[in-house]
Amino acid sequence: MAEPTSATTSPLAPVTVPRSYTYATVTDKIAAIVLERRSRWPWFLGFGFAFLWTLAFFFACGYLFMRGPGIWGVDIPVAWGYAIGNFVWWIGIGHAGTFISAILLLLRQKWRTSINRFAEAMTLFAAGIAGLFPVLHLGRPWFFYWLVPYPDAMDLWPQWRSPLVWDFFAISTYLTVSLVFWYVGLIPDLATLRDRAKTRTSQILYGLFALGWRGEARHWARHQSAYLLLAGLATPLVVSVHSVVSLDFAIGNTPGYHSTIFPPYFVAGALFSGFAMVLTLAIPLRHFFQLQDLITVRHLENAAKVLLACSAFVTYGYLSETFMAYYSGDQFDIYMIQNRMIGPYAPVYWALITCNVLAPQIVWWRWARRNVVVLFILSIVVNMGMWMERFLIVVSSLHRDFLPSAWGMFYPTAWDWTHLLGSVGLFVVLFMLFVRFLPAISISEVREMLHEEKAQ
Repeated sequence: MAEPTSATTSPLAPVTVPRSYTYATVTDKIAAIVLERRSRWPWFLGFGFAFLWTLAFFFACGYLFMRGPGIWGVDIPVAWGYAIGNFVWWIGIGHAGTFISAILLLLRQKWRTSINRFAEAMTLFAAGIAGLFPVLHLGRPWFFYWLVPYPDAMDLWPQWRSPLVWDFFAISTYLTVSLVFWYVGLIPDLATLRDRAKTRTSQILYGLFALGWRGEARHWARHQSAYLLLAGLATPLVVSVHSVVSLDFAIGNTPGYHSTIFPPYFVAGALFSGFAMVLTLAIPLRHFFQLQDLITVRHLENAAKVLLACSAFVTYGYLSETFMAYYSGDQFDIYMIQNRMIGPYAPVYWALITCNVLAPQIVWWRWARRNVVVLFILSIVVNMGMWMERFLIVVSSLHRDFLPSAWGMFYPTAWDWTHLLGSVGLFVVLFMLFVRFLPAISISEVREMLHEEKAQ
């Protein structure tokens, strides 16, 4: 339902903490979710359903290791299928967390404060799941370490001109910096939980990871310096990681892959799907834990505006790809575009256009930006559209390339769907455990914002 509105002239509406809140109120409200609130039946129901899909995912992985990738629908010429599409999709979802945490921090955007913590956790879980799919895609996944440039007595080094090697460095760097950035921001809150925990086990565990934090001035000074430094390191990763992923396709000469628009196009699409997932997570989180005062409608409105901007960039990528194919006069690129529009995968193409181009236009209306039901449905629609885009990029260029005699079709099997839906279940399980044992909103940053508002 729609929530109360208030007039604002800022492109990104300012976000404030309720005036009635004190430092103790903020701490009590957020810490109580972890330390005092009992898990209720909706949590157990959702966790149980997601856990069943997680078990199905691990079972499918074990069966894949036994039988090989032939259990999927991949064949020749479509040697890449759901696995690579899922990989690109999950990496994209992980982008919004780094964008919200690092870039918006450097730009001093206060509206990031109540959503950056769980967005960072979303990044870690999504990027970790994404890293599994290239390994699963290998014919011999137990040799995945061959991608790593380790000392080899036989001088068999990885092919440095292969983007698969670049992926290893890009994803590992992204995961490492994101993990450290998330953990450094979490340290003051871990100390708060340590001091408020009622059981000895919780005190020891939270105290161990709080690293002796006592809230001294020198602690805060070093914390702020490290936090800003890590934000500066993480900012280029927003651009570099998905640019490297796009080069998996762009360095090939297959029609539809060989395009210089891919790096910025992939980055815009990553932020698009990432902010959609932020809305997908934020809306149930604020509803079930009564966090409407902290994750306000203005947070959702600002995220919706970014979603609309990303939709415009993605739409430009679609138009540029189509224009350049016809402008080049290359018959193979022209046929690739026509095949997407009227070929066997045309329903997927027009569905993604509907989800990624047409559906977000509703955000132009202010009532839609402030309606949580509309935003929640839109976020799911956008992520479905972005997954279909990844699928179409991977499959449509491969199934009909230069030689009609080598054309073929890709038909997903039950194992393809199990890996996709199972990975979603794994993501939900990890996120629900995170919300249960760690503060989903940064206590220290909300208190800092409250302090700045009271000082004005």
